[in-house]
Amino acid sequence: MIRLTRLPSVLASAVLMACAGTPATNAPAPATTRTTVEETSGTNALLIGLSPVNDHVVWASGTGGTWLRTTDGGATWQQGTVPGAEFLQFRDVQGIDANTAWLLSAGTADTSRIYVTHDAGATWALRYTNPDPKGFYDCMDFWDRRSGLVIGDAVDDAPMILATTDGGAEWARLPATILPPAVPGEGSFAASGTCLITRPGGRAWIAVGTPTAQLLRTSDSGRSWSVDSIPLVAISSVSFRDDQHGIVLGTDSSAATASTSDGGRHWTRGAPPPFPQGFYGGVYVRGTRRPVVVAGGPGGLAWSSDDGASWTVVDRHNYWSVASASPHAVWAVGARGRIVKLSGF
Repeated sequence: MIRLTRLPSVLASAVLMACAGTPATNAPAPATTRTTVEETSGTNALLIGLSPVNDHVVWASGTGGTWLRTTDGGATWQQGTVPGAEFLQFRDVQGIDANTAWLLSAGTADTSRIYVTHDAGATWALRYTNPDPKGFYDCMDFWDRRSGLVIGDAVDDAPMILATTDGGAEWARLPATILPPAVPGEGSFAASGTCLITRPGGRAWIAVGTPTAQLLRTSDSGRSWSVDSIPLVAISSVSFRDDQHGIVLGTDSSAATASTSDGGRHWTRGAPPPFPQGFYGGVYVRGTRRPVVVAGGPGGLAWSSDDGASWTVVDRHNYWSVASASPHAVWAVGARGRIVKLSGF
């Protein structure tokens, strides 16, 4: 979790650290030519959420009630503010198609909310407001148009997971009886929209970052859950390229990655991050011939072709989230409206 009161100081330190440059790499280069293009977002907001629908349609979100959308692969971006939500921080976004997207705001009490648009952002409807004064929402993800999850910080010694099965018309908290008990202060990282991931067949994984690193997982659409320990100090992000092979990323500057080949039951630590403050978010690039992870944090953007055993730095700007549609369409977003597109993986 990242509380609202922490955001300005985190952002300030990250901006001071940001600088251009590409050091020598220690990972093998792919056979194809990689490109990195900085795109014009039209906003100075801190961008935190990112959701590609395909190579052409992408949604993004951030502070100040900001949302963005492109339908031409990032050549142009439409940006706007949800009316009445100018004080909210949209830490996650889930794009369904070019017209439909969900926004998740993170904050204490009723500043954690869920909005939806069905008309490409022309109008937004408030679908759910956190009713618990101790609640704080972190991430969201959908299996399909009708079924999705939201993870929040634990409340009353139980993980706070919301679920919908009717396309978001109704959201309900999962009962504590089907969830592993929470430890005091348990929460996920609300600063990239990548602490929760779903996969076909009802599988989902949730990275719990504090006070201990754990991974919640389900294989039956949330009807039952297991918990696995992660050999890291803190984790912020989780990504799986199939049902067995996954990676978790964290903010510890000495050890920020671990990978699994058995669905999350056992983990192997990877290399230290290539820049301070570790990773805020990262993903496996979809459709590559060999596994490639792209990850970012306040210290920069990097990629790995060996499940985090080594990293190649792309640049040292400030990033908060990364998402992938294909080897030709990977986006990263961050401070001051920054959006870059990577291809050639």
